[in-house]
Amino acid sequence: MADPSYIVDGVLTDPEAWVAVASTTLTTDTAYITFTSTDDGQVGDFSQYMDLVMICYVRSGDSGANERICYLSINGSSSNADYEVQQLKGNGTTASANLETSHVLFPVLIGDNSTANAFCAAIATFFDVNSGKFKAWVVQSASNYATAGEVCLSAGTFLKQEPITSIKVWPSSGDLKDKSRIDLFGVLPRMVA
Repeated sequence: MADPSYIVDGVLTDPEAWVAVASTTLTTDTAYITFTSTDDGQVGDFSQYMDLVMICYVRSGDSGANERICYLSINGSSSNADYEVQQLKGNGTTASANLETSHVLFPVLIGDNSTANAFCAAIATFFDVNSGKFKAWVVQSASNYATAGEVCLSAGTFLKQEPITSIKVWPSSGDLKDKSRIDLFGVLPRMVA
């Protein structure tokens, strides 16, 4: 197997621990975005990373409501029994906390009848993606919809021990809106002498 482009003769040439794995920017409304490991030892192979980080700039194309939910599926599982999520939300006036036994990535996604050209911003970090334990993630998100806005901190667990080989993201209603973008980064193990 050949070394990835950022490793030359067994030496990590990239001074940063983050590697840009994949990026998707939609040109039309689309049902979902999926990132899948290439399993080939190259940049897209999730098996070489400790953590995965998704930077999301997304909006729902559904015009039926201001606020939607953003879901995820790890390794193709959409079974609520495989996920547990804790959420803290606030809008400057009220705050709430709750437990979700579902595959929620983050709870507030802007709908298409909301503020024009406003997208939800979120950073999702998936930890120890190749370990033999349940997989955990943390999401920080913020949305400005209609005349309100909301910030959220979510922590989730995928209740399976298998390595993460794919991550799929979609809204609870409608499609992901044109111009939605998700960038996926892999975090390498620290390699110091």
